[in-house]
Amino acid sequence: MPAFGDEKTHTALAYTDEVRRKTDYLYPKVAQFIPEIEWRVHAPYIAAINDLKREKNAVVLAHNYMTPEIFNCVGDFAGDSLQLAKEAAKTDADIIVQAGVHFMAETSKILCPEKTVLIPDLRAGCSLAASITGADVRLLKQKYPGAPVVTYVNTTADVKAETDICCTSSNAVEVVEYAAREWGSDTVLFLPDQYLAKNVAAMTDVKIVTWAGACEVHERFTAEDICEIREGNPGVIVLAHPECPPDVLAEADFAGSTSGMSNFVKENQPKNVVLITECSMSDNVALENPKVNFVRPCNLCPHMKRITLPKILHSFQTMEHEVIIDPEIIAKARLPIDRMIALPLTRQSMYNHQRPPEVAAIESRV
Repeated sequence: MPAFGDEKTHTALAYTDEVRRKTDYLYPKVAQFIPEIEWRVHAPYIAAINDLKREKNAVVLAHNYMTPEIFNCVGDFAGDSLQLAKEAAKTDADIIVQAGVHFMAETSKILCPEKTVLIPDLRAGCSLAASITGADVRLLKQKYPGAPVVTYVNTTADVKAETDICCTSSNAVEVVEYAAREWGSDTVLFLPDQYLAKNVAAMTDVKIVTWAGACEVHERFTAEDICEIREGNPGVIVLAHPECPPDVLAEADFAGSTSGMSNFVKENQPKNVVLITECSMSDNVALENPKVNFVRPCNLCPHMKRITLPKILHSFQTMEHEVIIDPEIIAKARLPIDRMIALPLTRQSMYNHQRPPEVAAIESRV
């Protein structure tokens, strides 16, 4: 089926007895969210993709925001963007297909320069990554000489190439404080997410220079949304991504990366929970936690939804679209990622300083 903004349609593959034999074992994983009649559309693509993966010694990296049929049925590794790239670096596969957005495919190429990295749709971009360029970073460094540049992994290769050290949403505070110490500066350039920067600034004494970038999914959430969710669902535990505005995090019980939110649910098993992030993630986390009830506000990422099973299959069949990065950029961009990975970080997630009693009760059982 076509994704958001697709001009092309795809000829459906037949659901045959052979396809059924190859895919029946996968259907129970997604039956909660995919009706059988829809599964008969997905299954032929799943069978064909999994066959080609074996034939070509390839893997599919499935981001947490992928739809359940991709995340659970063709993804070899699943997780957040950096987690996927690190897994890709470990695999002996020759080909990586990125079921995510373009900056994620670039990060995979940076960490796996010898492998062929494919992105099924070149239009699968990111509003946050597109908000800043390497030239912008160079100008900022001229304006703030000596201040280290901490860049979110949700950025392009040319931005990472101008960076001192990268961070994720879960380790941002510790990376900022490390950068200030290591570079001997009371000021850090934190790029490009303005909301993540503001949320980090509230948890450190380091002076942070921000950039006016934002994720178009997370910035749409408001504190009023959280209040309405609580009114309609008494006792619900609210987990928010740190790319949300600060007033949203102030109303949440827990703030963390996609992996952090997923782990919170697995470890604590709250009765009712809401994930304030891209809505496909709730489906994927719910499948692994059948005893948890998920409240589902739905903000979709149109870029993530450009990645579909037909496009993944087409990518394998045609080897399109290969991610090519200048070797010099790869070398420069890898250094800040390696610096981050090498840090012995201890903070696993971003918590609010005050949490309601039901969250304290959950945590007391861990």
